[in-house]
Amino acid sequence: MKAFFGSMTGRVFLTLLLGIVLSAALTQWLADAERQRVIEEYRDMHALERAEQLIMATEVVPASARLAYLAVANRPGIRLEEATGALPHANAHSEFAAALALRLGRAYQLASVAARPAACDVPRTQSTMFGETKAPWRGTCESIDVRLRDGEQLRLSVLPPRPSLFAGKTDYRTIIALFLVSIAFLAYLVARMTTRPLKQLAQAAKDLGNDINHPPLKLAGASEIRQASAAFNAMQARIRQYIFQRTQMLAAITHDLQTPLTRLRLRLEKVSDPELQERLIGDLSAMQAMVKEGLDLARSVDTTEAMQPLDFDSLLDSVCSDASDAGQHVVLNGRAAMALLGRPMGLRRCLVNLIDNAVKYGQQAVVTVERMAGAARIHIRDAGPGIASAEQARVFEPFYRVESSRSRESGGTGLGLTIARNIAEQHGGTLTLANHPEGGLEVTLMLPEYYAAK
Repeated sequence: MKAFFGSMTGRVFLTLLLGIVLSAALTQWLADAERQRVIEEYRDMHALERAEQLIMATEVVPASARLAYLAVANRPGIRLEEATGALPHANAHSEFAAALALRLGRAYQLASVAARPAACDVPRTQSTMFGETKAPWRGTCESIDVRLRDGEQLRLSVLPPRPSLFAGKTDYRTIIALFLVSIAFLAYLVARMTTRPLKQLAQAAKDLGNDINHPPLKLAGASEIRQASAAFNAMQARIRQYIFQRTQMLAAITHDLQTPLTRLRLRLEKVSDPELQERLIGDLSAMQAMVKEGLDLARSVDTTEAMQPLDFDSLLDSVCSDASDAGQHVVLNGRAAMALLGRPMGLRRCLVNLIDNAVKYGQQAVVTVERMAGAARIHIRDAGPGIASAEQARVFEPFYRVESSRSRESGGTGLGLTIARNIAEQHGGTLTLANHPEGGLEVTLMLPEYYAAK
């Protein structure tokens, strides 16, 4: 039992059960109060009509027979009797006396007695859903001296109604028990329905730790559940892709390093020869470049660098200025005029790779930036031969190089675009390629705007 109420299902069940019970109790209490108010209002209207009829009928009866008539006509709630003894009157009519005087007319003189009848303060038993309660009658309860048109003085007493003969005979315990059972069953169903998707997500996360190729979650249920399942499936796909990339990277580096290392070992024996020494240095440079690109790829999927707001225009201007100072032909057009939430070193590495690729393969980089729909869009266009449409998707694969003069003349390891895309996706952005209609390859980078919490 303790484990159940410690679980999400138990907590949701308990919250729903208590909430429904408290809401139902409050509703029933308000309903009982409203029912009692309606009963009192109806009783007051009935007493007003009964008092008017009784007074007018009494006046029609001869004076000698009035007391005998009243003995028969009086009822427990409305009594009209001979006024015995003078009682002090109130300064003004009560609401009931004023309404009765308006009905009877000016021919009758009414005066509210200051003292209330003793029966007004006697607690009455009332049956409610919560049991029997005792409280004084809150409706009209008073005495009124009435002077008839012939001058006779009578006293009208409006008293609480008699207790109902059927009060207390309803067994509310059975009703309450059925009510509690029904809402407990409903609360349990809602709790199960609410927490089942969470359990499925937890189980899927556990299975993901054991098998990265576990089948994705089915997109079923409410829209929020489908959205969460889709996000989980996307996360699983990203993790699978990262693991595949790292595995492929290590395998490729290990394979590609074997040849230069073997040549290096052979040529170390003849290091005194200048020509061989030059070749040895070339092999070492190639090996170092591959290791550097491999490390950059590993860093591109690293998320240890803290996210922070950035002035994107300043960052892009700094990257383009550094490239121009290094002798690259780079032109920057436009401004984004917006802040981004990102990793400074990661975004710099992404932009540097894209500009380096454009200059290396297309002799120049024309960078155009603009702001649109809450995002920064950056176009980086070169003047090279472009890439065939069938090859554009594959160039993002690690170590893939286009089999054309574009890559063979300039060399490279084929990791630059892979690194740039990884960094863009970490920042919620996208990276796409397209051949420009006027020639050259155009890379489009989209990065979302940063909105600070208000």
